[in-house]
Amino acid sequence: MAKKETKSGKLKIQYYKSAIGYSKKQKATVKALGFTKLNQIVEKPDDASMRGVVRKLPHILRIVE
Repeated sequence: MAKKETKSGKLKIQYYKSAIGYSKKQKATVKALGFTKLNQIVEKPDDASMRGVVRKLPHILRIVE
């Protein structure tokens, strides 16, 4: 899988599906990323750890570019 880098070194992550019905750990991860509302977009640094978090929750989060 090729690494995609944005110009500013930031990653835009969207919270597009509710975490209701998923484990407490997944809900805590969504909250730790700073999401408070559905369809909210936050910017985080574009590094391997942040991409790993999004890869763990593909059913709840997505990368928008």
